[in-house]
Amino acid sequence: MVYLNVVLMVKSPADIPFVRSTMTELGALARKDAGCVRFEVYHSRSQANTFFLVEQWEDEASLDAHRKAKPFTETYMKTVVPKLDRVPHMCDLLS
Repeated sequence: MVYLNVVLMVKSPADIPFVRSTMTELGALARKDAGCVRFEVYHSRSQANTFFLVEQWEDEASLDAHRKAKPFTETYMKTVVPKLDRVPHMCDLLS
């Protein structure tokens, strides 16, 4: 199992609605990807510019396939990521 958590911090407050709506759509698409066990998008209540991705994949191959798919390459990487500071965390599940 592969666990990935990503902290997304939107650089400009004007981009928050775009990131929120786009990540909502991308999350729904990611959950349909083969090997996706969990893909959740959270928006912080205490810091409006902060979002969290909580992902669980069956294996590295599933995550790699997700990263090669058009929603990731064309939408996420080209239109969302430039608006962010992004910190990915590969994780081990403890409990």
